Amino acid sequence: MMRTTLLAAAAFAIGPLAAAPLALQAQSADQLSAGVRDHVTVDAPAFAITNVTLIDGTGTPAQRGRTVVVRDGRISAVGAAGQVDTSGLEIVNGAGHTLIPGMTGLHNHLYYTAAGGRGMQLNFSAPRLYLGAGVTTVRTTGSRNAYSEINLKNEIDAGRTPGPRIHITAPYITGGQGSTTMTLVNSPEQARRFVAYWAAEGATWLKAYTNVGYEEMAAAIDEAHRLGIKVTGHICSISFTEAVELGFDNIEHGLFTNSDYDPTKERSECPNTYRQYAMSIDPSGPEAQATFSAMVNAGVPMTSTLAVYELFVQDRPTRDPRSLEAMAPEVREAYLEAKENVDRDGWPPEWMDVAMAYEKAFVEAGGLLAFGVDPTGNGGALPGYGDQRNVELLAEAGFTTEEIVQIATLNGARILETDEELGSVEVGKIADLVLIEGDLTVDPSTIRNTVIVFKDGVGYDSASLFEAVKGRVGISQ
Repeated sequence: MMRTTLLAAAAFAIGPLAAAPLALQAQSADQLSAGVRDHVTVDAPAFAITNVTLIDGTGTPAQRGRTVVVRDGRISAVGAAGQVDTSGLEIVNGAGHTLIPGMTGLHNHLYYTAAGGRGMQLNFSAPRLYLGAGVTTVRTTGSRNAYSEINLKNEIDAGRTPGPRIHITAPYITGGQGSTTMTLVNSPEQARRFVAYWAAEGATWLKAYTNVGYEEMAAAIDEAHRLGIKVTGHICSISFTEAVELGFDNIEHGLFTNSDYDPTKERSECPNTYRQYAMSIDPSGPEAQATFSAMVNAGVPMTSTLAVYELFVQDRPTRDPRSLEAMAPEVREAYLEAKENVDRDGWPPEWMDVAMAYEKAFVEAGGLLAFGVDPTGNGGALPGYGDQRNVELLAEAGFTTEEIVQIATLNGARILETDEELGSVEVGKIADLVLIEGDLTVDPSTIRNTVIVFKDGVGYDSASLFEAVKGRVGISQ
């Protein structure tokens, strides 16, 4: 069965990794539960998306008037409209629309923190928001309830819950007197035990946090790589160049968390002044370029999370009506109050400019950049919607549309080592695709107009997924 889907024309090298690439298999529509199928609008085993503007994720220029054929969950043909055989296929008319690969969110938690300190799992809302927004793969990048997330991943994989593919990150590893929601590791031996336990439980990534010690992290990375786990971090006690020395596989957040530039920095210590020094750096200057050179030479990528840091900067446009509508009423009220406080007392606007320029300079230096939303902070960057906001922010930073789509799709797949199967619109790959109303090359905000999101060649109705979560974000489920 296929519901009405005709759309009117008007209407780089990765660093030292031990883990093997995941074996992926497309999930068919008949494996989905009735509740999941309620959100499905395209479930034909073979169909063609015709007359679409294609941005394929490889960085090549957008292609007008393209047709993409999907058979049994995989892309079987890509070509000019009229030159691809579509006989006998269901047709999705993509005229007036843009098609991109499914996005890969590399910092996309399944929990949420809101203004006032509220925090909760979003095992209902987050997977629907991610999928509806076109994010078909996420890495949790730090867990507060790892078993909840492992179980949710299994439910999605079994077709009982709608949502993206999930790559599980173990609970945070930090040191000293850190958060009680994180693992406080204070010896190399404890670090090795922690890694071994979570490797056995199915985690494929480890996330270091701000106060972890150098020696403890060295032991954790050694054990992780021995067991095939990759390591990333929101770091400060370890600077970016120290992370490269230790063998990190990825670094999170960009300039906002880099302590390389604080002259008071000592090993295993996070100085209180690091951010002020970071935000005074010249991204094209020798200090920043030295960091980039170390990362690029070691093959260490960086994850951009501009959408969450924007929330703390004065006078930024962070009142997305869709996000406000999705929030529970009391969460919405608390966020709007927090936003007023930020506009009055928040970080200076030029910090955002420097942070964006830093990421642009990193890519220009040869760095591999991916992105994620990080739905934390004061709660204004929601799952999915915040990923879309990242697209707009990268455009503001000066990236071309094709570069942005590559950052949002193929680059993340490369870091996860799933790029043989996902991340670009190429024949033979799994059909994770996002159909967007309008021309993304003309206006980056078009990314908000997701119409159908294909995961494994099954088309999900974005509006239906978004409708299911209205007023629920901030409720503990």
